[in-house]
Amino acid sequence: MDIIKLSAIEIAEKIKLGDITAVAAAKAYIAQIKKVEKTVNAYLYFNEEEVLQCAKQIQQTIDTLKKEGKQLPLLAGVPIAIKDNICTRGTKTTCASKILENFIPPYDATVVKQIKENLLVPLGKLNMDEFAMGSSTEHSAFKKTKNPWNIDYVPGGSSGGSAASVAASLAPISLGSDTGGSIRQPAAFCGVTGFKPTYGRVSRYGLVAFASSLDQIGPLSKDAESCAALLDTISCADNHDSTSLQGGYITTHDTINNFKKPTIAILKEYMGEGISDDMKEAVKDAVKQFEKMGCEVIHVSMPSLAYALPAYYILSSAEASSNLSRFDGIRYGYRTQNADNLEDLYTKTRSEGFGDEVKKRIMLGTYALRSGYYDEYYTKAMKTRSLVKNGFDDIFKKADMILSPTTPSAAFKFGEKADAISMYKADICTVSVNIAGLPAVSFPGGFNDDRLPLGLQLIGPNDSDYMLLSTVHAFQQKTDYHKQTPGSIS
Repeated sequence: MDIIKLSAIEIAEKIKLGDITAVAAAKAYIAQIKKVEKTVNAYLYFNEEEVLQCAKQIQQTIDTLKKEGKQLPLLAGVPIAIKDNICTRGTKTTCASKILENFIPPYDATVVKQIKENLLVPLGKLNMDEFAMGSSTEHSAFKKTKNPWNIDYVPGGSSGGSAASVAASLAPISLGSDTGGSIRQPAAFCGVTGFKPTYGRVSRYGLVAFASSLDQIGPLSKDAESCAALLDTISCADNHDSTSLQGGYITTHDTINNFKKPTIAILKEYMGEGISDDMKEAVKDAVKQFEKMGCEVIHVSMPSLAYALPAYYILSSAEASSNLSRFDGIRYGYRTQNADNLEDLYTKTRSEGFGDEVKKRIMLGTYALRSGYYDEYYTKAMKTRSLVKNGFDDIFKKADMILSPTTPSAAFKFGEKADAISMYKADICTVSVNIAGLPAVSFPGGFNDDRLPLGLQLIGPNDSDYMLLSTVHAFQQKTDYHKQTPGSIS
């Protein structure tokens, strides 16, 4: 049995039946990491001994629960990898930044507590764009993660390590974070399934903040069913996070087979200028498949989408400017050794510790929040946010969900988008979802002529997480895009 070819939910079922153990699953992924990691560069932290020790302890717990006739957690014994902006007690959490290069959190993020309590086996910490600011994982201070389908291409970002680890079978499932598409965009580039939950469904406690009103932790895996299982595992009300929902949402995995033949909207703005021809064809092919499955497809327009991208970069940069002010060389993290006074300490620590992209966004955010500019930029961006949210509300009066490309094109080569504007435009289909706080899922929808994956996106209203995942699950029962693997690293 080739364990690494199984989905996370399939691994869990075989562990439950006793066909394999948590230790066997961990060893299979350790072997793949040893074989492939040096090519893909997905991990920032991996310790074989720790993984095996954890897997042995978890298998003992599983055996005890089975003897006592107790029900196992949904993903008991399944290995999982974690993005390196999610705090892990006793293990480095660097955010792929020099300024946090040696930071070891004294506590676990709520999602990490949840995966431990539900008996998953942490494999390690995954590479990312520094402080989750980027769309290619080229902005990590430590290494560049490669796209497993072609190592000359980026894996996307900022959760590039999370997506590449699943695509390269270095983990069956992973955790990422999504501020403007940082789960969905790399999932699309790497040919895996990535889910951004309704804002507040998953606690942000222990997630190192980029933009607090936009950030959301979510799962990446080979298929929608495994995403649903992990989403249920990490979802909870949390008193440590005032924005976390206090329950009442519909369980996603229990309803994964409840396909309701939804009405799906295609937005004119998501199919216009800047969207590649092969991506448009992938959407059209998906429409045909959904119609065969009994869905109604309608075509509508949402003019306010034109303002989503600039509004996002003002809002996210403003919040980043505020959140990252805590990294000053005084309390924790990197501190310059060349300061003559306090002001010098602040300036040199931040200049030496932050990368160029992070500095750029801090300066943009600080400028937008300055007296005299606040109303002109930040206030207008907040008004635009309301406009976008209202636009989605109007669409959802006519349709249950929206189908779009996840990205304007397939993955691009390293260094291909050297200017900031072209890089930022890679997020044109995803940022509006975060502005409105909506759930969305990216799933494989085909390949281009270079055999690079093409990702499609479904967007739904608040608390439609279950409906989105059941719809993608039904699509994946009729297609095999999600079962394809990159041959170059297998």
